[in-house]
Amino acid sequence: MTESGELIQYLPVAVVILMAIGFVAINIIASAVLGPSAPGAIKGLAYESGMDPIGSTKKRFSIRFYMLAMTFLLFDVEIIFLYPWAVTYSQLEPGSADARLYLGRILFFILTSIVAYIYAWKKGVFRWD
Repeated sequence: MTESGELIQYLPVAVVILMAIGFVAINIIASAVLGPSAPGAIKGLAYESGMDPIGSTKKRFSIRFYMLAMTFLLFDVEIIFLYPWAVTYSQLEPGSADARLYLGRILFFILTSIVAYIYAWKKGVFRWD
C-alpha cells in the first residue's frame, strides 16, 4: 500500500476532529455574539442552585474528599478496561493458550485493584471522621 493509501485510512478520524473543533468554535462565537452582555453586580455573584451565596468561596475542603474522588475515578476507569477484555475473551477458543493468557492477565489486573482498594481502606481514605 502506498503512503497516501495509508494516510487515507485516517480521514474519518480527521473529519471527526475537525467537526469537534468546528462545533466548539461555533458555540463560543455564537454565545459571544448572540448572548446577553450586560454586566452588573448581581450578575457577577456566584450562583449555586438558586441559593444566595453565604460566606467565602475560598473554603478549603478536607484532603479526604479528594482522595475518595480520585479512588472512585481509579476504580471507574478500571471497570472501563474490563469491557474490551470481555469482548476479546469471549471470542477466544475455550481452553486455548491465548484464553489462559488473557484470563491470567485480567486476574492479575483485578488482584492489583483489590490490593489498591485494601491499601486505600487501611489508609483511611473511606472514613469521613
